[in-house]
Amino acid sequence: MPKPLSLPFDPIARADELWTRRWGAAPSMAAITSIMRAHQILLAQVDAVVKPYGLTFARYEALVLLTFAQAGELPMSKIGERLMVHPTSVTNTVDRLQKSGLVAKRPNPNDGRGTLASITEKGREVCDAATRDLMDMDFGLGAYDAEGCAEIFALLRPLRVAAEDFEARE
Repeated sequence: MPKPLSLPFDPIARADELWTRRWGAAPSMAAITSIMRAHQILLAQVDAVVKPYGLTFARYEALVLLTFAQAGELPMSKIGERLMVHPTSVTNTVDRLQKSGLVAKRPNPNDGRGTLASITEKGREVCDAATRDLMDMDFGLGAYDAEGCAEIFALLRPLRVAAEDFEARE
């Protein structure tokens, strides 16, 4: 994919100036636009790294989650809960991983209606290789040092708390 030409100005800063003139100051507009653009940039970079493994970042996250599970398997409902995605998305993701031989599915013996997804040996190998590549490129955040990454995490955490992603205990 060819890299787009760099603009001679920051279009988000320019939009902020024009927005302020037309409707008044709204720092949240510039912030959300910056976050959305950062999301596009990071997702494109990360997806480019995992694509040779037949993965998207969403599929990679599911594999990583399964490696974190003690037995290498989790109920589909737990995967959706942990990845904070709709059950339909989990099914699609796991089905694609299964077709690639990276995940196996079986009925959950503890829940007659549920399904367990488990990572295969091939899935572990692919996950480990993709992880090495992602870590080599700092998950696209190479422009930041460890403190900068911690600051980003801290800045975004209140938004996640307000969305009730998890119970904040502080």
